[in-house]
Amino acid sequence: MEEYQDQSLRGKVFQQIREKILSGVYQEHEELKEATLAKELGVSRTPVREALRQLALEGLVTMVPNKGAYVTGITQKDVTDIYQIRSLLEGLCARWATLHITDRQIEELEEILVLSGFHLKKEKEQAEQVTELDGKFHKVLYEASNSRILEHVLSDFHKYVQMARSRSVAQKDRAENSVQEHRAILEAIKNKDADLAEALANRHIMNVMENLHMKGD
Repeated sequence: MEEYQDQSLRGKVFQQIREKILSGVYQEHEELKEATLAKELGVSRTPVREALRQLALEGLVTMVPNKGAYVTGITQKDVTDIYQIRSLLEGLCARWATLHITDRQIEELEEILVLSGFHLKKEKEQAEQVTELDGKFHKVLYEASNSRILEHVLSDFHKYVQMARSRSVAQKDRAENSVQEHRAILEAIKNKDADLAEALANRHIMNVMENLHMKGD
């Protein structure tokens, strides 16, 4: 039981530090001091040390001998690579969702689109809510694919580029286009047109990537 608790604690510390790197709380090249992190998270230095080693294996942290651990961050090339890979996987996800989606999941996606439209039409667009709904739309699609592995991989990619994704969706013209693209994907899925759903989902992710490049991110 004690060993399980230790593993659970290590996992939580790893996820917390990882989330702060991906969300930009810890900036690129920032030093991650074990003592400071341990105090912040209310744990001993041991799980922090192990988390940093794991993050180094993942490429998010660089361990410099005799100096310490530093945030590597996500480069522009990383973002581009992830979007290109993700576009193919999102297409596959939409194809599989066409085969496996439930009525409940379709209702969830419909509700998300209605709420997205509501926030977009407000006099002062609420970017945070639109971004959150964008993420929820993709999350439901991942679940609808009926593939635990694909859901896990795409969810991870989603986290890796969440800062870039938030900036893209926060731009009103892109946000409106994104909701329209989501609607088209859902309609293709409802019509059981797997080929079209795959093509639209693929194009949707590439549109996001191209928008980021145009904005100079």
